[in-house]
Amino acid sequence: MTDENTTQIGVVADVTAELFTARLFSKRSEDAYRQADSSSAITGRVGSYLLVSQADAQILVMVERSYQVADRQGQAAHMVRLTPLGEIDAEGAFTRGVSHFPTAGAGLYAVSKEDLLRIFSQHSEVSFKIGSLTSFEDIDIYMDASAFFGRHTAILGQSGSGKSWTVTSLIQSAMRSMPETHIILMDMHGEYSDKEVDGIRSCSPFDAARVRCLNAQDIEFPYWLLAYSELCELITDAADDNASIQVSVLRSLLIRLKRETNAHLNLGHITVDSPVYYSLEDLIDLIKKANVETSDFGKTKSPLFGKFDQVLVRLSSLLNDTRYDFLMKPKTRNSTESLTDLMQDLVGLGEPRANVTVLDLSAVPFDVVPMVTAQIGRLAYEFNFWNPLCREFPLYLVCEEAHEYIPREDIPRYREARRSMERIAKNGRKYGVGLCVVSQRPHDVSETVLAQCSSYICLRISNPDDQEYVRSMVPEAVRGTFAALTSLAKGEAVALGEAVPMPVRFRVDKP
Repeated sequence: MTDENTTQIGVVADVTAELFTARLFSKRSEDAYRQADSSSAITGRVGSYLLVSQADAQILVMVERSYQVADRQGQAAHMVRLTPLGEIDAEGAFTRGVSHFPTAGAGLYAVSKEDLLRIFSQHSEVSFKIGSLTSFEDIDIYMDASAFFGRHTAILGQSGSGKSWTVTSLIQSAMRSMPETHIILMDMHGEYSDKEVDGIRSCSPFDAARVRCLNAQDIEFPYWLLAYSELCELITDAADDNASIQVSVLRSLLIRLKRETNAHLNLGHITVDSPVYYSLEDLIDLIKKANVETSDFGKTKSPLFGKFDQVLVRLSSLLNDTRYDFLMKPKTRNSTESLTDLMQDLVGLGEPRANVTVLDLSAVPFDVVPMVTAQIGRLAYEFNFWNPLCREFPLYLVCEEAHEYIPREDIPRYREARRSMERIAKNGRKYGVGLCVVSQRPHDVSETVLAQCSSYICLRISNPDDQEYVRSMVPEAVRGTFAALTSLAKGEAVALGEAVPMPVRFRVDKP
């Protein structure tokens, strides 16, 4: 990339494995910032790209810091601190990482728009467009489709920074570039769904022919798919003196009902957590019977007499609240066989078929949101776990407002949701299940989930705790790239990881 026409602007003064320090030739700040070419991008500005060249080593670097120091004559010397991004070979191909480090005295050169265009265009053949470079708006930024959908991604940014904009733009671009994409979007606030509120109708931002919008009442996530611990959390109170007795009896009753109800299916061993149908009415009848059981013609109360009063009150409250009907009173999910239809609807194979399934969970009561999201995570994972063609049918689960149900702390009511998503984070890519975590509070999101993400898209983040947490998740050598998080404009982001050729600050395409 360097030739007789390339502008040398400085010399490297210090080299470590993580950072370079260079001195620009001009001591006057107004002269130090030179034009790389006829464009308006200023060489040496924080966030701009430069090239370190010495013998066989050509290393692309990003300016992390710009400052002045006094030289031996007491005059100001302009310095820049540089983050190495990767190497450029003789043919101009960019490779992530540095294996040939320069020494002090190596030349520092400007990088032209044509140089950057050549680097980023190498990444466009198997990718989808997400935006344009902040410093050169006519240079498109692409994400590697395999790395983005085959692994896990985090989209992080404070409220109002443009997360929904980014998610929408990414999915729209992916649908155009990859027609066979299968995306499940958990819409926590009804932002991506077709709906009508107070006479005002809003439409999904995605192609109507390729998206299916379902709310919880439409798709139904029935009680019989709840894990045993989730059902106990729902209908018992851990503070109740009888809680230990209640959960023990519930376990026995559930196993009994599940085995009796599904005996005709010859499923073999059925456990308390097996996702098979049982009648809630039958369970309530058995609980009521145990709760009033006596002996000796009513003279002697059984050990369980009155122990389930609070359980029955909770069940009655849930059954009488229409908001819980999708969970407690399913109309279509009333057999084990109906699980097939539920999974097909979830992954876009129901009628009509769709590449994107938007699950509007805005009307789901907050106390059962963790249970519903846990079900969605389990079903998505299990679908491809047992799918012999999982590699030809990749699934991508987008978790909006992830901090609301995948917390960093081990809180009992969120335990199953956290376990479900962490299982996808740790093992999902083996079976073609990818995870996209979207959050305005990364500090509150499971560390296990974020640590498994191979790509990050970070919008503006002002909270110091969130900033530090994000930096702790990324390699030490590129942490300086995140110093600009507080200064990003709305819809502007920093991308890092396997899905992009190098850390890049870009403007997200308008949906």
